[in-house]
Amino acid sequence: MVQLFLDGGGFMWPILGALIIGLLFVLERLVHLIGGLSSGDEFAIEVTNLIETQGFDVAKSHCETGKGPVANLCLASLDRAHLGADEAEHILDRAGAVEMASLEKNMTWISLMIATAPMLGFLGTVWGMIQAFNDIKAANDISPAVVAGGISVALLTTAFGLVAALILQVLQNSCLYIIDNQIVKMQRSTTILLSAVKDKFRG
Repeated sequence: MVQLFLDGGGFMWPILGALIIGLLFVLERLVHLIGGLSSGDEFAIEVTNLIETQGFDVAKSHCETGKGPVANLCLASLDRAHLGADEAEHILDRAGAVEMASLEKNMTWISLMIATAPMLGFLGTVWGMIQAFNDIKAANDISPAVVAGGISVALLTTAFGLVAALILQVLQNSCLYIIDNQIVKMQRSTTILLSAVKDKFRG
């Protein structure tokens, strides 16, 4: 594998760079997203139970110990809940937009690396073909021995670029799957929390 990489020529290094940069962004996203999985629907239910039994202040203190978008949304809502249910709902809308932006942060960079890796591979292939034709011109011979080496080197860059893009694409889809689940949890949790806040004011 190392020999194939070295045989691919100079374009293999920027492709490797794109793969490494993409993997770093994927790792950052996974750490962030997995860390947010600790609070979900169950956390929102715990908060609503505290609102009903002990009031907003105790529930707010519980939210401060939580991590992730659900805990952040609950905390933002309860921070303004004393101003009324409408204010709590309004702040939830704004906080929800912030949390969604936080979930999707750096995803565009992963997409950029997915697009860049195969393009660099294709560019390396074109460059390799140019060199192959130059070799034919220099040798004044179109025999397979003259052409095969240049074409082999050229195709290696395309293969490596596609492999890099495939790896990043699979990992990006994993991140998107977690993000989609987090958004659903956020929507369910905000509905549960708002119902508890409104019930508290009716009571």
